[in-house]
Amino acid sequence: MAEETKDAGRSVPLAMFWSFILNGILGIILLITYLFCIQSVDDALNDPSTYPFLYVFRNAVSTSGVNALTILLLILVIASNISFNASTARQTFAFARDKGLPFAGWISHVDPIRQIPVNAVTLSCLITALLSLINLGSDVAFHAIISLQVVALMLTYFTSIGCVLYRRLYHPELLPPARWSLGRLGVPINIIGLVYVLFVFFWAFWPDSTPVDLTTFNWSVVMFAGVAVLSLVMYWAQGMKVYDGPVIHVEGREEDRW
Repeated sequence: MAEETKDAGRSVPLAMFWSFILNGILGIILLITYLFCIQSVDDALNDPSTYPFLYVFRNAVSTSGVNALTILLLILVIASNISFNASTARQTFAFARDKGLPFAGWISHVDPIRQIPVNAVTLSCLITALLSLINLGSDVAFHAIISLQVVALMLTYFTSIGCVLYRRLYHPELLPPARWSLGRLGVPINIIGLVYVLFVFFWAFWPDSTPVDLTTFNWSVVMFAGVAVLSLVMYWAQGMKVYDGPVIHVEGREEDRW
């Protein structure tokens, strides 16, 4: 999405940095407030509504307040899902444009009227809807997919942070000049982030309760291995023949070059 942002080399890192700081502060305040409103953890988990947050809301405010807070929460969830789908669609489009996906030509097609990758957006939303339906048939399978998402994110973070850290330590001359930098704090922050990512990656494969059976087993390790094998097969069969890596230079309109 940085390709669609003006002055991305500076505005994108600033947006990421300040969104993390501001949301982190607000999140801590809300978390502390929420914890103080929990009178009984067992009662919250066993609430007849099956939604513990409603138990907390009822203990803190009136019925009208519960309705208002729930509506606000639903609005935030819907807005977040729209943002997630937009981000996923843009990443799908970019990967397909670089010929990293099957049917890359169709997925990366940009509608000439709307000027957006309609096929990538439609495909992302369709896959999301189909994955959501799994929860109707099996909670175990749905939670396995959710945990797989965490593992996949940690792997991407490890790859990106690890490569940048390696270049910073051993080949700093190969890194392009940064318009926004953490300076001397960059390397320590990268190391802390790398350690945290490895910690989460390791424990994300473990079950959350014992004894372990078919319902409590963490199936993300099986799904992760399956997706990894499938990706390698696709790469060796097709990807290595057509995929040259991410696009480095993106040409814009003629008037944008001045």
